[in-house]
Amino acid sequence: MTTGMVHSFALRIAIVGAGPAGLALAVHAARSLPDAQITVYDARPPERDVFRDPRTLALSLGSVQWLRRLGAWPDDAAQPIVAVHVSQAPPTLGAFGRAAVHITAAELGVPLLGAVLPYGPLVSTLQRAWQGAVDAEPQRLHLRLGTPVSALKDVPGGVEADAGIAETFDLAVIAEGGVFSDQTRKSLTHDYVQTAWVGSVVLEGATPGMAFERFTRQGPAALLPLLPASDGASRAALVWCVDATDDPVRELDDAQRAAVLNTIFPADAGRVVGVSPLKPFALGLNAERRLVNGRQVRIGNAAQTLHPVAGQGLNLGLRDAHVLVQALRSGADVDAALRRVERQRAPDRWGTIAVTDFLARSFTWRWPGLAAARGLGLAALQASGPLKSALARQMMFGRR
Repeated sequence: MTTGMVHSFALRIAIVGAGPAGLALAVHAARSLPDAQITVYDARPPERDVFRDPRTLALSLGSVQWLRRLGAWPDDAAQPIVAVHVSQAPPTLGAFGRAAVHITAAELGVPLLGAVLPYGPLVSTLQRAWQGAVDAEPQRLHLRLGTPVSALKDVPGGVEADAGIAETFDLAVIAEGGVFSDQTRKSLTHDYVQTAWVGSVVLEGATPGMAFERFTRQGPAALLPLLPASDGASRAALVWCVDATDDPVRELDDAQRAAVLNTIFPADAGRVVGVSPLKPFALGLNAERRLVNGRQVRIGNAAQTLHPVAGQGLNLGLRDAHVLVQALRSGADVDAALRRVERQRAPDRWGTIAVTDFLARSFTWRWPGLAAARGLGLAALQASGPLKSALARQMMFGRR
């Protein structure tokens, strides 16, 4: 244990998980809580090169702005989203069959709506920022890669973390999320019986910086703009959600997948001319009813794993981290600060969970006229400037 060290700290924090949410929390806490000792644990071996992890992240404008303030935003790896197009495919019959919602950064007076980038460059940038802070203050800040935390146990006034050697902290933040299929089931869970096929595509005639989401009969499909390839070809990240019990994607080859995608997305998205190997993920809701349990706090996917239809999973986690640090620096004692976190995060968190869950479940409904009703809703949203602007700002910054 480190409690016998010469240095004493007003607050000792353990962060379990060195992913984007955990590292962003650590960097922010190190700057905002100068009297806190902070230790980040992760099972990932120190020698693993996270930079090459190709998974794709979509971050809102609020998340981009915060990471830039932390000095942990890899501009050279990120493609800004400057416009979003949401519509249905195939179009329904009737006056609202081809309804769509168009949102642009220009109409909202912001430089971008968000950005898309690979997981690896973001995590490696955050890790460098944290390692730099550790090197500057090795008595106060620690990074323990290759050190999984096997158990957390509440003890009087704190939490005991077992990572081979048991240490006691005032607060433990669990930021290890994982994917739905691998998670222990939490308080609120629902299997959508959907599969997300995830990868990337090469496009001809694409509009730079434009994202597309299409509501199909099987589920949503999205194209999120990526930086061009080294040869200048336009690329986009693909998230293609389908019915897991009647999967139309699994048995197709790459050429067939490209052909189907060209029937799903509108011509403005460009023509799909290449598809990377796609990886399937089971989709479901898996959420805790509370972020706080004693002196343990969950953030990000450790607190709520959502359907990707709204693209808000990591953004919620980053907002969890930001509010937690602000509460701890308020001067209140730890327990009062944690009560404040629970209270402040509830509207944003539960509002996002409810909307995402409703949209995800709606793709399993087979009610007559449902597609027409969805088209009517899109048309009404597009026609209502204030409502569309309010929705866009909530997606960019969360519910405030």
